[in-house]
Amino acid sequence: MKKIELEIVALSHSITQTHSYAVVLGEVNGLRRLPIVIGGFEAQAIAVALEKMQPSRPLTHDLMKNFMNAFNIELHEVVITDLQEGIFYSKLVCTSDNDTVEIDSRTSDALALAVRFNCPVYTFEHILESAGILMEETSGTKKRKEATVEERGEKNDLKAMSLDELNKMLGEVLEQEDYIKAIAIRDEINSRKKNP
Repeated sequence: MKKIELEIVALSHSITQTHSYAVVLGEVNGLRRLPIVIGGFEAQAIAVALEKMQPSRPLTHDLMKNFMNAFNIELHEVVITDLQEGIFYSKLVCTSDNDTVEIDSRTSDALALAVRFNCPVYTFEHILESAGILMEETSGTKKRKEATVEERGEKNDLKAMSLDELNKMLGEVLEQEDYIKAIAIRDEINSRKKNP
């Protein structure tokens, strides 16, 4: 079967499930999107790596990467291999000096490691066909990510806050290790610096 390369195009609150997040994978050089519902901890692990944040202590996926590096094991690629009853199944394709091994993994964990190793993510046509969403070409940039009602409310709340309040809140959420909220606050601070 021919593999199709994907990339992470969005990470947001899940519209369908409360206290869950959705990571949206996009077909490289294509218009299809593959939304995958993941938990909050996994979303945080992906967001931390995407934003190149440096937590004070290594998160679980950072620990895993350090462990693999210590033993000269490279994550070559991640393959989303199956979809059964709404659950995605993935494999980590790892290489060492003299061997290649496929390891079963939850897709959210596989994506968190893929971002850290900067390795490609693949899936197959039948998975994109059954769970993918086709984006219209003309609205590709406009519809990159539609915020949920909750996210729009949170963004409006951030816009109403002063820069001092935002910086204080950023410190608090970083202390609580809520990196997803920290990203939203940091983006608001950065947008104000660009457009004072």
